[in-house]
Amino acid sequence: MKTALFPGSFDPITKGHEDIILRALPLFDKIIVGVGTNTAKKYLFTSEQRTAWLKETFSNQPKIEIMQYEGLTVNFCKKINAQYILRGLRNPIDYNYESNIALMNKMLDNQIETIFLLTSPELMAINSTIVRDIIINKGDAGKFVPEAIQKNFNT
Repeated sequence: MKTALFPGSFDPITKGHEDIILRALPLFDKIIVGVGTNTAKKYLFTSEQRTAWLKETFSNQPKIEIMQYEGLTVNFCKKINAQYILRGLRNPIDYNYESNIALMNKMLDNQIETIFLLTSPELMAINSTIVRDIIINKGDAGKFVPEAIQKNFNT
């Protein structure tokens, strides 16, 4: 069984995340969306809320599971028997950042491959940091998040 982990903080999930996950579905038997804890980040939403939004977004996708995890991503991959880490790339800055992480993960466990998918062009400008800023400043972030949870972000 080909299993991929799509790790992230999803604070909040965006249409860009949703796009990558749905486009990757034909490539894998199962995709586990891992809500990770990054000790360097301060979150706007609780991990429970982020997990609930992911479950709502992908409720009609039987090949997608949502799980929370802490610690190294490669260790979580081993725990859930994921052979692949799935990541989305919006631009060259993402590539530089993500390729370094992929190389370090490969050195930690050479059995786990990182697969990159390019974000769809119309979604490339969307990122969680900007969406959080819109929410904090009482803007309408609904157009940047999946349809299933837009009601939570319309002002």
